[in-house]
Amino acid sequence: MKRIFTLLFTIFFLITAATAQQPRPGERVEALKIAYLTKKLNLTTDEAQRFWPVYNAYMAELKKVRIEGRSMDELEKDEKVLAVRKKYYNDFSKALNPEKANQFFRYEKEFYGFVAKELQDRKDNRQHKQQD
Repeated sequence: MKRIFTLLFTIFFLITAATAQQPRPGERVEALKIAYLTKKLNLTTDEAQRFWPVYNAYMAELKKVRIEGRSMDELEKDEKVLAVRKKYYNDFSKALNPEKANQFFRYEKEFYGFVAKELQDRKDNRQHKQQD
């Protein structure tokens, strides 16, 4: 798993180096996520053409809910996020198939776990360097 993450991170840096504009931190994570999902879902060209427009709409709606959720209590925000996920499960199932749609949500969660672990490792490393 760590090799996959390292490979994706390397791909991301190559993509970033090829572009003149510096991406914002959120864009870097999104690029890594796209590469990760593409690899894990093993999307065909046809599947990718159907999947990515649905994914973009899904992410836009999730972003909107999360922004609006800043003024909500945590449970209410979680319910709204879940409603979006349920709504888009049907769209993802049509773009791919129900099994791959389910895998998408699993791999998305897995990816964010990798990101959280990487951020924690970096924080721990900074703290160790400061203590030395």
